[in-house]
Order: sequence, then structure tokens, then C-alpha cells
Amino acid sequence: MAEDYYKILGIGKDASADEIKKAYRKLALKLHPDKNPGNKEAEEKFKKINEAYAVLSDPEKRKEYDQFGSADSFKQRFSQEDIFRGFDLNEILRDLGFGFGGGSQRRQGYSQTQGDPFGGFFGGGQRGYSHMPQKGEDLYYNISITLEESVFGAEKKIALQKQDRVEEVNVKIPKGINSGKKLRLMGKGTPGVNGGSAGDLYLEITILPHPIFARDGNDIYIEKSINFTQAVLGTSIDIPTVDGSVKRIKVPAGTQSNTKIRLKGFGVPATKNTLAGDQYVKISINVPKKLNDSQLKIIKDLSETGL
Repeated sequence: MAEDYYKILGIGKDASADEIKKAYRKLALKLHPDKNPGNKEAEEKFKKINEAYAVLSDPEKRKEYDQFGSADSFKQRFSQEDIFRGFDLNEILRDLGFGFGGGSQRRQGYSQTQGDPFGGFFGGGQRGYSHMPQKGEDLYYNISITLEESVFGAEKKIALQKQDRVEEVNVKIPKGINSGKKLRLMGKGTPGVNGGSAGDLYLEITILPHPIFARDGNDIYIEKSINFTQAVLGTSIDIPTVDGSVKRIKVPAGTQSNTKIRLKGFGVPATKNTLAGDQYVKISINVPKKLNDSQLKIIKDLSETGL
């Protein structure tokens, strides 16, 4: 059966450039020679995914490949030199985050030998060996912050375990950052090899639960309970805001449970790229579980009036 570059990478023919890159990265990490020493099957698969990526990541090559429909037909018209022209395997793997120095110590760098783009990976010996600079590996950590820190920003100090030492890193939390966002600290990853630059540090943000506030995008939510009579007759109540101040609001007569009252501009402050959020007060109505005799009589009288 004729080989298909799309199937080799496990993607559809309508895959975007990002989807192609993501599929290649996943397979390259699994099949990289430093993780499969002496594994001939992994070696062949590694060569195939790189050939597929060399074609499908290049818009012109991909367009020509789509005209022929299979890898076999494509290779009948284009030589290996044509397929890998402009394809720098070292650079691509570094850009995808594969630091050669972090794997087998016998392989600190690779160079493509003439006519063989994989000469320095498999069986190339000293012929394919070079001491090229390599970027250090990126590090990934989770960092938990309070809701107030996510809203107004903060300065934090974290301790990172790097090999046999602990390094303290100062982190500036930008105001308005939301849960799930990542902060990139350039050069705070592992050191480079052979004079290469250090990797980067990526911090994924998690916002800790707050006792009274909740955040949804740039809006802040708080729940407030009122008595039945306050809901019927209307009232004024004091509401804490996320900036520490207190705002008095009016609850209209006849307010229903789950009504939301908006405090415009009291959510997450505006940033360069976002508008200010609002604070919403969600009203709930307390229904008394026990009544004294006087209260019970009043309720019964109200019931007889149709309320």
C-alpha cells in the first residue's frame, strides 16, 4: 500500500500548519533517537515522520504532494535532496523544545552529512558529530495566586529546583491575568550546552478559591442573602468589593431570588488590551425554618389575603 504523509503523522488532509506541527512534535518526542538507542523500528519511523514533516510543513512542497496523492508517487518525481531542501532538522527540533544536551551524553549535537539528513543521528559516528551550541530545556511549573493577585497583579518569589540546587526567581504577576494563562520567563530554564542560551520557564496560573468572591472573565460575582420582608418591601444593603471598599446598593421592592444587581466598573480593572469588568450581586432570599407564634399568625393572615 502506498504511503501517505498525512497518515504517517496521523492527521487529516485538511490539517492546519499548527496541527501538522503539533502532530510532528508528539511523534518526534516519542521516536527521538536518544530515547530509542539501537531501536531500528523507531529509527525508520523517525526518518519517515521527518520526511513527512519536511514536505507538509512547506506550503509549496505540500501543494505539489497533494497533486500526486501518495509519498511513493511524490518520490518518483522528487529526490531526497529535493524533499529535504531547506529543512534544518537540528533547528526544527530545537524550536520544538528538544534539547539534545538533556538526552544521551554521547550525542551533544548533530550535523547532516552530505546526501543523508540523518547521518549524524544513526550510525554516523564522528562523521556526523559536532559541538554546536544548543538551547537548554524549557521548564514548566504551576503557580497558585489569590483572586486579588489575579485582579491587581503582584510580585512573588518562587523557589525552583534545578538539578542539585534551589534557585529563587522573582515573578511579576500582571494585573488582570486569568486562570490557565501562562507566563514566560526567558532564560530561566535549564542552562544551554556548548555556549547555547538557557531555556525558558513557563508558569501556568491557577487562581485559588475565594471565600466570598468568584471570578468569570473580568467580572466578579458575590452572593448576598436577604430576608423575605426585605425582598418584598425593598431595602439597602452593604456589599464588599474586590478592592476592599464597601458599596451600598438598593434592592428594589419585589426582588426575586437569583436576581443579579450590577455594580458597573467594580470588577477587574481595565488593562491595555481589555475593558474593565463589573461586579454582580446575586440575591438569594432566606426562608425562615422556624417561626414564633406571632410571626406564624402574621404569615397565616397574609396567606388568607392571597400572598
